[in-house]
Amino acid sequence: MKIAFIGAGSIGFTRRLLADILTVPELRQAEIAFTDINKHNLDMVTQLCQRDIEANGLDIKIHATLNRREAFKGAKYVVNCVRIGMLEAFAKDVEIPLKYGVDQCVGDTLCAGGIMYAQRDIAFLEGLCRDINEVCLPGCLLLNYSNPNAMVTWYCLKYGHVNTVGLCHGVQGGHALIARALGYKKEEIDIICAGINHMTWYISVKHNGEELNGRLLEALMADPEIAQTEKVRIDMMKRFGYFSTESNGHLSEYVPWYRKHTDKIKDWIDLGVWINGETGGYLRVCTEGRNWFETDFPNWLKEPPMAYVPEKRSSEHGSYIIESLETGRVYRGHFNVMNQGCITNLPYECVVEVPGFVDTHGINIPRIGDLPLGCAACCQSNITVQKLAVEAGAHGDINLLRQAMMMDPLTGAVCDPNAIWQMVDEMLIEEAEWLPQYAEEIGRAKARWADAERNGTLIPPIVTQGAARLHTKTVEEMAKDKAEARKNAAEADKAKERPAAKK
Repeated sequence: MKIAFIGAGSIGFTRRLLADILTVPELRQAEIAFTDINKHNLDMVTQLCQRDIEANGLDIKIHATLNRREAFKGAKYVVNCVRIGMLEAFAKDVEIPLKYGVDQCVGDTLCAGGIMYAQRDIAFLEGLCRDINEVCLPGCLLLNYSNPNAMVTWYCLKYGHVNTVGLCHGVQGGHALIARALGYKKEEIDIICAGINHMTWYISVKHNGEELNGRLLEALMADPEIAQTEKVRIDMMKRFGYFSTESNGHLSEYVPWYRKHTDKIKDWIDLGVWINGETGGYLRVCTEGRNWFETDFPNWLKEPPMAYVPEKRSSEHGSYIIESLETGRVYRGHFNVMNQGCITNLPYECVVEVPGFVDTHGINIPRIGDLPLGCAACCQSNITVQKLAVEAGAHGDINLLRQAMMMDPLTGAVCDPNAIWQMVDEMLIEEAEWLPQYAEEIGRAKARWADAERNGTLIPPIVTQGAARLHTKTVEEMAKDKAEARKNAAEADKAKERPAAKK
């Protein structure tokens, strides 16, 4: 049984997910292949993971290659961890919208940054899906961790014709926070969560069969640190009645109300940890993590290797899905799948994040029924953008891309149509190397830009670094706290430990 990782140069996800998989006794004979376009990163991560394997006494030799088809040949599972354009493109996703007043904390799921990220992904996914269909085993399962998760999963299912499930740790993180606020251990609280990725709603929160949703808002507000760090999520619960999975900073990007006015953004966020709303916060920590890993890599090889033991296994869904499919042990998680009537008041064709059960028969999704109407309305606003963005990327259609930007809740709240069209042109021009499906449109965008410069009709940029931008640390600055720098570089979930979680 072969498992291939693409984007394997991602240290946080690759090393952690591989350790999770090889913790399962029945999976310790798996064939492992790593592939990436960055040889330097691939070599570093392969060295670390191979050392971990040998330290745990396993007879596995990682096959690391820059040849994607070679890595995929005969694979039963493919784990997707790619970031198309890497941090260079990610910076453009954050910096260019800021010139038009669009202040994002992350910019990888929706909003201007997430929409453009999807366009780059789709250009890559066409070839990825073709290779999976041609050289992997029939029915190969693509475990997608790449963002924007819903849009990537949507494309792979609809246009790539690949068996795909989108995976995210947002539900688990919110589950732990809810349990802590209510005064219980996570395993003592049973949840049902449903919606779309990064906007999933805890529609049931039970302890010993008793529904506790009616007590949750009061419990969240009574915890001083949660009340300080999760103002957006708490306000959304006050107004819509249910708590949402995603963090304060993420959720603030998906609705039009909390990041609309630069002078009021700080009223809704907290700068203790980036995920609570910092402008460009995820870009900052990812940049710091990459720079530290590249600088500090020789020391990582001197540290104790990862132990493949159950108590160290993470809550990431991937290894549990593979374990259940291979062994029949039932696993319950929350997965991103095509709706097809699971949530009855969301479109049949959209990607929803809902509970599922896994065994040897596959990933089985129960019918949820209707979401609370207000929660469904919030999701629908995002689904509209996702559909426009997926269709735009699949067909290289600039009009659909512009419309996706116009319909985006935050972008539409901040920019008028003329600004949005100019921003789209600028982002296409600046990200051209990753957008082959827009080659002709990029040529036209360049001509429009040149004409506007000559005519003096370019909309002037808003001179701002954002409402809550923090300094990106240099390697020398990070060296003052090496343990913290290394933890940031190693984590798949770079917001795992928030102030409210450190109590």
